[in-house]
Amino acid sequence: MEKIQNYIGGKLYEPVSGDYLDNYKPSTGKVYSLIPDSDERDVEKAVEAAKAAFPAWSAMSSEKRLGYLMAIANKIEENLEDLAIAESNDNGKPLWLAKAVDIPRASSNFKFYATAIMHDKTDCFDMGGVAVNYTLRKPIGVAGCISPWNLPLYLFTWKIAPALATGNCVVAKPSEVTPMTAYLLSKLCMEVGLPAGVLNIVHGLGHKVGASITEHPEIPVISFTGGTSTGQQIAKVAAPMFKKLSLELGGKNPNIIFADCDFEDALATTKRSSFANQGQICLCGSRIFVERPIYEKFRDAFVEQTKKMVVGHPMDEKAKLGAVVSKDHMEKVLSYVKLAQEEGGTVLAGGKRVILEGEFAEGYYLEPTIIEGLSYDCRTNQEEIFGPVVTIMPFDTEEEVLGYANSSKYGLSATVWTSDLKRAHRVAANLESGIVWVNTWLLRDLRTPFGGVKQSGVGREGGFEALHFFTEPKNICIKL
Repeated sequence: MEKIQNYIGGKLYEPVSGDYLDNYKPSTGKVYSLIPDSDERDVEKAVEAAKAAFPAWSAMSSEKRLGYLMAIANKIEENLEDLAIAESNDNGKPLWLAKAVDIPRASSNFKFYATAIMHDKTDCFDMGGVAVNYTLRKPIGVAGCISPWNLPLYLFTWKIAPALATGNCVVAKPSEVTPMTAYLLSKLCMEVGLPAGVLNIVHGLGHKVGASITEHPEIPVISFTGGTSTGQQIAKVAAPMFKKLSLELGGKNPNIIFADCDFEDALATTKRSSFANQGQICLCGSRIFVERPIYEKFRDAFVEQTKKMVVGHPMDEKAKLGAVVSKDHMEKVLSYVKLAQEEGGTVLAGGKRVILEGEFAEGYYLEPTIIEGLSYDCRTNQEEIFGPVVTIMPFDTEEEVLGYANSSKYGLSATVWTSDLKRAHRVAANLESGIVWVNTWLLRDLRTPFGGVKQSGVGREGGFEALHFFTEPKNICIKL
């Protein structure tokens, strides 16, 4: 059974404790590898390695750093098949999805930030001939990057790529639930000759490794994606230490469908935005609001299409949904289906565990689920489920649906379907959300800012926002 290792100072190491955790394959429910049970001693080694590497890496020209990052991107592309299989095994998602989305995006993250540093600029302000001000942006030092389990390599590289591109060194913690592709990435970094200590990857539990990264006095900047409760704990620790924070947290995203929408496009995209990656994307539209004139038509068609979706093991090319990430998460999602029924909801489709045959009989599979008949402010409609479960309800007026949509404590993304351009602008402007898609979903331009409002997070990732997050501006004023 393969033992994953930490990547510190350019080499692979067992955890200082010598202890390991079981890593389960969601598709079978069986242990298939072992994860380092690291602690503060491993984090300390990683910080020391990063500190030692920082002077040379931060002083290196942007063009030379670009070369290293592009080499990593190319290695990811060369190893797409192996990385996709590893991601699928570790996370439970269909292999076709990992090959089409997760791994290509990981490569794109490195490419984007490698080239972006060649096009960044600084500001200059002329004080009418009296003086000139200009701004320099300098890397901060050792960056702590903590990533989630739903899009493992995709979101891991989303953090480390801009941190490295701007000249920081990184101590990173992938999710202990899905560590495999981060481990494989460390091997690719060794193959391209990334200088020792520039990137360090420490595996283990959040309350050990994640907490140690957050608390470490020589890690002045933290980028975290994960649950809101964990984000709150990180903020409590980091704020008194005046650490720079980026927190990308939960979502309970509204999908608003007006009667003048392109019906077929809205239907097909809503099916995808509801159940992609088993509903385990923070951007999935989990609350569906449909204008009353088309409500019954849309609901019936949506239910019919959803019931046709194939749930299967990750290597099944016909499967639209694979396994959810863990047994605990499967039980959490099922508990919300039960809660919805207790709150008066009716399950129109799904709602049950799927039992496959043979070696996959103990895997963590769930039917895509649609629930009707709930109030907009019930727990099912307010709390993040993060699985293949959506609710659907009608609305009559624009003002009404905005109230429903904005009632959540979250504000990550929203989707609006309408042919009325004025309405599209108006509704988008009034939604309490960091991202709004109109007549589409998950159409991403890496140059745009990404993040939420309210309890969906603090700060923005993506584009030059990320480059600026991982640097500190210094104004220089020269009197003429």
